[in-house]
Amino acid sequence: MMNTRQTISDRHLELEGISRRFGNVQALDGVSLAVERGAVVCLVGHSGCGKSSLLRIIAGIDWPDGGRVLLDGREISGPAGHVEPEDRNIGFMFQDYALFPHLNVTDNILFGLKRVGRRAARERCDEIIGRLGLNRLATRFPHMLSGGEQQRVALARALAPQPEIMLMDEPFSNLDRELRNDIRTETIELLQELGTTVIMVTHDPEEALSAGDMVVLMRGGRIIQSGAGAELYERPSCPYAAEFFCSFNKVRTACRSGYAETPLGRFAAPGFADGAQATVYIRPQCLRVNGDGHGVECTVVDCALIGEIEQMHIAVAALAEPLRIRSTDRSRLRKGDTAHVSVSPEQVLVF
Repeated sequence: MMNTRQTISDRHLELEGISRRFGNVQALDGVSLAVERGAVVCLVGHSGCGKSSLLRIIAGIDWPDGGRVLLDGREISGPAGHVEPEDRNIGFMFQDYALFPHLNVTDNILFGLKRVGRRAARERCDEIIGRLGLNRLATRFPHMLSGGEQQRVALARALAPQPEIMLMDEPFSNLDRELRNDIRTETIELLQELGTTVIMVTHDPEEALSAGDMVVLMRGGRIIQSGAGAELYERPSCPYAAEFFCSFNKVRTACRSGYAETPLGRFAAPGFADGAQATVYIRPQCLRVNGDGHGVECTVVDCALIGEIEQMHIAVAALAEPLRIRSTDRSRLRKGDTAHVSVSPEQVLVF
């Protein structure tokens, strides 16, 4: 286990009790977070949860009403003062890329290097153009570029000053799905290769889970849960965290002797008193249907093939609502068929 001294020295960025209010809206409410050097952190949550507000405060574009931001242990926002954005060595990629339409690719990249001598700026610009494979685009203007090419140029401009931290606000949301996945992977790999600490805002649960070393789930200006993506997915701290990353079948029931009793079986419910009401959360992929009589009897309500996934709704006599099942198996069942359903209990949650 890492000792305390090592943990503190590895903290690249620290947020302590950050608060921000806009009129009657509490955008951020006591947010505290420690980010290790070289980590990829994904801030995730529904629109209006405070993700972008937090990013702007880290960048220095906005000021917190309360709390402190520390970079390598030095306060850059807080009671002791405010370091201007250009003096933080923090890069920022906006959702719309914010490229200057009247400047070509080379001049867009050079714009971020105004504080560097002309010769050094040109060398750095040529280096980053070559690194990102932008040579053939160097003299083109933004309107002549595809969405993916614009994204690369925006990344090049943000990387040119060699920032220690890169902030990214929904950087891939304007791209179609297949291109988004490819460019996201390429971008994250490049930033990791450079040793850059990354803080990325997204509203996409899959993107957060796949891209982040650390995932920070926000709601109403607060952090609901943070940790490795697998931890948030497999061990959510509350119903909101569970439902953000996965849709569930929910069965309302009562607890007895440390178990939630349902028509589908008994599930461990430690900490619940006898008679306490609880909701059992069952992932659609944890249900299995079969025709061999193993499990609880059910009736197929509908069945549809969605690419490699078969999605089915089944009715169980003792449950008011049909259950949804998603599986890569082909059941060959049809609407109206009788079968049996069983549950894999290891991913069942009880709240």
